[in-house]
Amino acid sequence: MLENGQQAVVAFLKSALEVDGQAPKIVTTHISVIFLSGNKAYKLKRAVEFPFLDFRTLEARHEACLHEVEINRRTAPQIYLGVVPVTRADDTFELGGDGEVADWLVEMNRFDETQLFDRLANEDKGLRRPLIEELADVIADFHARAPLRPKRGGASGIRNIAENNVLSFEGLGGSGIFDAARVEKVTGRTLDLIDAFSGVLNARRAAGRVRACHGDLHLRNICLVDGKPTLFDAIEFSTDFSDIDVLYDLAFLLMDLDFHGKERLASFLFNRYLDVGDERPDAFDVLPIFLTMRAQIRAHVGAAIAASQSDDADRQRETETAQRYLDLAEVYLEDKSPRLVAVGGLSGSGKSRLAREIARYLGRRPGARVVRTDVVRKRLAGVHPNEKLGPDGYAADMTERTYATFFKEARVALEKGQSVVLDAVFAGEGQRLQAEEVADACGVPFTGIWVDAPLAVRLERVASRTRNVSDVTVEIAEQQSGYDLGEITWSKVDSSGRKKETVRQARTLLGV
Repeated sequence: MLENGQQAVVAFLKSALEVDGQAPKIVTTHISVIFLSGNKAYKLKRAVEFPFLDFRTLEARHEACLHEVEINRRTAPQIYLGVVPVTRADDTFELGGDGEVADWLVEMNRFDETQLFDRLANEDKGLRRPLIEELADVIADFHARAPLRPKRGGASGIRNIAENNVLSFEGLGGSGIFDAARVEKVTGRTLDLIDAFSGVLNARRAAGRVRACHGDLHLRNICLVDGKPTLFDAIEFSTDFSDIDVLYDLAFLLMDLDFHGKERLASFLFNRYLDVGDERPDAFDVLPIFLTMRAQIRAHVGAAIAASQSDDADRQRETETAQRYLDLAEVYLEDKSPRLVAVGGLSGSGKSRLAREIARYLGRRPGARVVRTDVVRKRLAGVHPNEKLGPDGYAADMTERTYATFFKEARVALEKGQSVVLDAVFAGEGQRLQAEEVADACGVPFTGIWVDAPLAVRLERVASRTRNVSDVTVEIAEQQSGYDLGEITWSKVDSSGRKKETVRQARTLLGV
């Protein structure tokens, strides 16, 4: 319920924000009332108090509005216009007048709601790999520019959140939504992992991985604006929620994609973020903690919503949603042994496509780390994966450095318990042997897959590439047909058919 003063403001805005006789669309959340009017949107902070915020005073709401505009202009300056007052003029209100301020509004440009990522996720091909990779680039760039918060986060910060999850589950009392023993197992295991990796969490903070992040990075807070993925509605009311490890920020989105049944896209997002971002190998240590914590939060929040429902059908729907989140929280804690898969083949064979498609089926969520020579080479050269390299990028010494780094990245991930998919041409027997030696050194199972397709198919694929990491031309692809490949002992996959059939062959070989 709104307090009396805000009820009057809302009544005024309903009338004042009419456009061509059309009343504004109103969206109410637990902390805001949003008015969608023509090409504008206005957000009113509700005069409410929760354990994590207190908006009961006009001053607090004004400060929150100002902060919301400030932090969201980092990622969506085209949306967030400013803060405007609702003022009193005699016995009436005015929008942006000179009288006494009755309340404050965040003024925004309205965007097309059909372009919200949670809606696109429910459309056939609404979210596709190029868009997800562009989103990963946007997030990685945002995290790279976000201010450091060296006194926040770390083991103590994450443990505080985990302990709050325990209290929140306990606060559900006898709702009967969750099995108490199951919840205790999940939350207890999470606390144990935090303690086990406390040194890693603190080292990440010391290395600058705790920053002023978004804090609420899920599909509903991302939209397409002018064709570009745009992050909006960041947490403005509590730095406890936003001054966090960048990977904990990303984990919310990875978990949300999983929850929407988009495990494939979560794998793409994760790998692209690691390809372009300034991440550390210890990301593999802490990601399971971050993922399960995000799912646990959604589980107990959902259970609280379910418990508040008076309608039986609504209660059942919200209960099932909360239980699905707890299921996911358990999945993230599963201990899966790592394995190494190497995917080779001449350019245009479809090896890179197959490598990224099978990654989600391997190891811990969100799947295997895909290490690709094309990406490693460009990272060493200091260019973005989608940029072209000149001849120097393919000199012999650069190729040597590329493969050394390529195999090192695989070893590091495997040692951290993450499965790995290696993606390279692997034209030489020595390179294929090196891949097998990495698996032996790390004590993990190895599977080598050789992807093959007729020359005409390969050349057609290379010719039709757009926004591809590979710089290979049709001429180079044709020259590769003359390579002396030696004896290929890896399992062969015929990729001349449809993608689904190629993936099916590989999954059968891998037993996944």
